[in-house]
Amino acid sequence: MTPLRPTVLVVDDEAAIREVLEIRLQQWGFRVLCAASAEEARELAEDDHPDLVLSDVVLPEISGLELLKVLKTGNEDRPVILMTAYGSIDRAVEAMKEGAQDFLTKPLDYPKLRATLEAALATGNLKQTTARLASTLGRGAGLGLLVGLAKPMRAIYKLIQTMAASDTGAIITGESGTGKELAARTIHELSARAGKPFVAINSAAIPEGLIESEIFGHERGAFTGAVAARPGCFELANGGTLFLDEIGEMPVALQPKLLRILEEGRVRRLGASSEVRFDVRVIAATNRDPKEATEQGRLRSDLYYRLSVFTVAMPALRDRMEDIPLLAQHFIHSFNKKHSVSVEGLSSESLELLTSYPWPGNVRELRNVLERGVILAGKGWVEAVHLPPYIRRATGGGADPITLPPGITLAEAERILILETLDRVGQNKAEAARQLGLDTKTIRNKLHAYAERGERR
Repeated sequence: MTPLRPTVLVVDDEAAIREVLEIRLQQWGFRVLCAASAEEARELAEDDHPDLVLSDVVLPEISGLELLKVLKTGNEDRPVILMTAYGSIDRAVEAMKEGAQDFLTKPLDYPKLRATLEAALATGNLKQTTARLASTLGRGAGLGLLVGLAKPMRAIYKLIQTMAASDTGAIITGESGTGKELAARTIHELSARAGKPFVAINSAAIPEGLIESEIFGHERGAFTGAVAARPGCFELANGGTLFLDEIGEMPVALQPKLLRILEEGRVRRLGASSEVRFDVRVIAATNRDPKEATEQGRLRSDLYYRLSVFTVAMPALRDRMEDIPLLAQHFIHSFNKKHSVSVEGLSSESLELLTSYPWPGNVRELRNVLERGVILAGKGWVEAVHLPPYIRRATGGGADPITLPPGITLAEAERILILETLDRVGQNKAEAARQLGLDTKTIRNKLHAYAERGERR
């Protein structure tokens, strides 16, 4: 099937100019419509919906601004390029402030005209694509807090809706950055517990000496530093949902106590003499294979079976690449509000780069990359130059390998590897740890040491 040629509407009251432009534009591969008056242009625009308009700024019966309004009616994103004699440049500039794409002076420079038309067509396509994405997002392009329409995500939505109707435990699996907490929050918001507390704790982020206090709570004086009583996460989440992230990183010695709490529905604060009843739905998450974690002794099998009535496997971003344009527009809209800027969307080159990169840090990495891009762009489009260098260097095989300068110490090589890997995964410490064969706590300790020595960069 032959692809449709872009259509240009030429508006000029001089027949000779219309004829010359029609021949030139057809030679360049455009389909051409010609109008000798504003009224004829309006009718052709309504009936034929041209992709862009090339018009004289002055016609006998209408002003430049009135002409622009006529040509933009019904399609605000349609590019309009104005042609003007030197004597009416001020009027053309005024029309551009009202939404004209560009203006060219007569006699026309034809190579410049062709480049201007092609650039305007590309911008018009971007605007139409962006408007379509915004419309899709407005109608609901996902479920709850989750965004995406790819087949793997649609399967997840069906499962989440089933889970939300029940009140049983669940485990959400998936690589770091795939949206496990968003999935848990969506289950909560769709369930009968919506409106009640949603409490999230990350087992990998809490020092081992404090995690028991986070879960059970404590009374004043229960241990050194316990200057006031504090409820644990089960009390805080009472009536709602408790999200236990990275359950596989919870100390093994603590897991039997957690299992007992889940089975009895009662918890005793550290240092307390009595137990407190609670009503909490527990959803756990892990970026490890839970069965593998149980085989390795990192996750008790009885705790796993208690939690895993339902299991949700969140797909990696590389398995749902068709969702990147939608996710990008969602994040751009969010960051426009957050940073008080007015970015319209991604340029074609930026989108191509984002859809060719393998995203080891998943949606979280995409979010971080786009926040940087929106801040740097400020308005207009997120161009390739606004993306991190490692994204711009990426090919189908991923980013360039990390190179180390000769003659450096082992400690310096380690620092470069850790910091460069963090940059490449959008500062996702868990993913950097996975790639480097370390644990997350080691990454945090190294970064703390670098900061103390002033070696962060």
